[in-house]
Amino acid sequence: MKNKRFIAMAGNIGCGKTTAAKLISQHLGYELFDEPVVDNRFLADYYRDMRRWSFTLQLEFLIRRVEHHELIRKVQKSCIQDRTLYEDPEIFAKYLHGLGFMDDRELDLYFEYFNRLNRELLRPDLIVILEVDRVETLLSRIRTRGREEEHGIDEAFLVGLNAYYSTFASVCQRKYRIPVHRVNVEKLDIRSPEGKKAFLENVSARLKELA
Repeated sequence: MKNKRFIAMAGNIGCGKTTAAKLISQHLGYELFDEPVVDNRFLADYYRDMRRWSFTLQLEFLIRRVEHHELIRKVQKSCIQDRTLYEDPEIFAKYLHGLGFMDDRELDLYFEYFNRLNRELLRPDLIVILEVDRVETLLSRIRTRGREEEHGIDEAFLVGLNAYYSTFASVCQRKYRIPVHRVNVEKLDIRSPEGKKAFLENVSARLKELA
């Protein structure tokens, strides 16, 4: 396990994290840990009524991502995680609280759970943040992939998330002491042969810089 790497993907909804994680997994032979969305028992309810289900959904994601971190510690090979543990407290929980979908007590309780569970977890060696400048691009990609539970996501919600993501790199580096690598994929189609090649070369070069 001497040369084992743990990489985590971050970025707004629709930026291409899942595609990017799969590319890295296939190209570098990393074990892939998918974002726990498909089997999430609360996601559809959340999008129908965010005020009722935001706190419940955040706890569900927290438990699933903690499970991933525990498994990643045990896996012998390098691993890639689709969405980081840190986006939920630093972006989604705070944003949903700001929108009035979680009250003060729920936010405080969520952070009590997060801080206790995060104490001994293995941290990523690198967080790769995918950035998309225009929310119209995000909306287009969300519509193209066609997840039924996401059909109600609107431009205003994504704009708010982008505001939190604008400071996420600094939060990762200063608060959690995790290196980050930012890749702008506004005009980079990583599904195309040329875009795939450029993206993998970009990330591979950054991985070589890790101590």
